[in-house]
Amino acid sequence: MTTPINLNKHRKARARADRKAQADANAVKFGRSRDQKARETAADERARRLLDDHRREDG
Repeated sequence: MTTPINLNKHRKARARADRKAQADANAVKFGRSRDQKARETAADERARRLLDDHRREDG
């Protein structure tokens, strides 16, 4: 005879695996790589700096 399994543990493990699969799918669909984030941050900083450099200083 086989050993009995705990259905609660099995149910929770399956739910955990489903959530992990969904998270991985979302990371592929919506995520950005570290390099992409760094490039966007650098571009935003450069644009902000250029805008600030062209600001007039009226007393």
